[in-house]
Formats: sequence, C-alpha cells, structure tokens
Amino acid sequence: MIHLGIHTDNWRPLSVSFETACEKIAATGVQHVEFAAIHGQNFITALGYDPGVSLQSNPRAIRRFLDKLGLQVSQIDGSYPMMGPNGSAFGVQYVTQSIRFAADLGCPMVDTVDGAFETPGMSRKEVFRVTCDNYAQCLSWAEDYKVIINVEPHGPYTNDIGFMERLFKHFDSEWLRCNFDTGNTFIAGHNPLDYCKALRPYIVHCHIKDVSPGLAAAVRGEETGIGSSEVFVGGGVNAGHIRACMEYLNATGWNGVVSLECSGTDDNTRQSVAWMRGVLKSLKKHPRRK
Repeated sequence: MIHLGIHTDNWRPLSVSFETACEKIAATGVQHVEFAAIHGQNFITALGYDPGVSLQSNPRAIRRFLDKLGLQVSQIDGSYPMMGPNGSAFGVQYVTQSIRFAADLGCPMVDTVDGAFETPGMSRKEVFRVTCDNYAQCLSWAEDYKVIINVEPHGPYTNDIGFMERLFKHFDSEWLRCNFDTGNTFIAGHNPLDYCKALRPYIVHCHIKDVSPGLAAAVRGEETGIGSSEVFVGGGVNAGHIRACMEYLNATGWNGVVSLECSGTDDNTRQSVAWMRGVLKSLKKHPRRK
C-alpha cells in the first residue's frame, strides 16, 4: 500500500521552524513526516528559521512531540554528498550519526545522495571505488541498528542508472536501498517511469516533486536535482509521470511512503495533498495485478 507523507524541508525557503512545519503537516491529516538532519548546530535552526533537526537533539523528546501530533517519521534526510573524498571525510560521519538518531527515534531509514557536480580529477571508476568504501563503513552501522540506508538520484552519479545498479549489486544488501525521486530524475532528462522500473527491486521510499514548465524548459537535461517543486504537485509538467510511477508501483505491489516535496505555502501544500490523495484513491479502484 502506498502511504502519503510530507518533507519538512518544504518550509525551509519560508524560514519556518521544525515544530511549525510539523504542525502544518499534521493539520493536513497526513500521518508521515520526513525531515533533514543537521550534523552539529545551525544558528538559523536554533533561532527557529529552519525546519531541520540537529543530531545533537534529544530524539526521545522529538518522538513525544510527533506522537502528540499523530505523526510517524518515514525517513531522516541525512543527505551530505557521499560520492568522492568529501564523502569519506564528512559524509560517513553524517550518515552514521543519522542512523544512530533514526534508531533512537524509531525511524526505519536514512536518505543519502551525491553532490551536484562530478568530483574534479577523478574518473567514474575511481569515484565508484571511493563510494563503495564510504557505504561499506555506513552499512556496518545500518546492519547493527537495523536502519536502511537509501540512495537518492540527485546528482551526476546517482542519476546514472548503470552506476546505481552497480552500487546495489556490489553490496547486495537489504540495508542499502533506493529513495526514488520523480523530480530529480525528470530534471536530469530521464523518463521517471523508466528510472523507476530499472531500480524497482531496490525502491523503498519516494520523493514526489513536480516541475514548473519554465524550469523544465530552462534546465532539463542540464541539472540533476531540485530541492522542491515551485508549483504544487500535480500542477506542473511532471504530473503525468508521477501518476504513471504510482500506477506502476501499485501494480507491482509496492508498499511504502511517498513524501511530497513542494514549496510549503498553504496553497501549495493544500493543492499538492489534494491532488496526490486523488491519485492514490484512484489506485484503490484499480487493484494491483497478480
């Protein structure tokens, strides 16, 4: 069954706190929430103008707060770039501490990505080797804490389907999986459904982004990721692809959370939730094929 969730990062451009973002999510009736982890402290967050959560926070207190709102955490976004030397120096620490935090919070998975650009001076073969070293260190934590590490298509390496398939096959681990993103795959030039089908065995969580016509015309095939959709989900040029991906996942018996990523204005949130609920409701009228 496909469940609906929302990412608190939708409210980051609006300078909203984590608590306020969660209250807005709960007000929609959605029961699953995702948030970004901060490894250390960010004074903007401390002042209440960023909806991320420091890994130095008390996860049990956060769990009590979310329980009162009727929210469950589907995934923690620990997305410091993991591909290349910076992933070795900083990404491994970021992800391992996100795993520890997720376990204390009762969250089943942590999201990871690569950067927006290729690593200068390194071939893809060299980057792949370093990437495997980095994930190997994190996977020992994932196995001990029983928290899945997801890899999200967001950059030049993760939007390379061959690179992603080699990574998953290299480890062949139930603790290394994929967070599929409809917007990033589209903006990178893929047909999102083709990408979804190629990595279907590994997909356990999804980010749902639409794309405005203007942005698609300006950067599609040149960029590899976007933070969120400017338009409401269902109101852009990616809506048909989103619906097709949901129909495919439903037809193949997929069970998981699809997390909306759009600008967190009240209108955007309301329209995105309404449209996505309509899509999911239509799936119930067309049960998955056996």
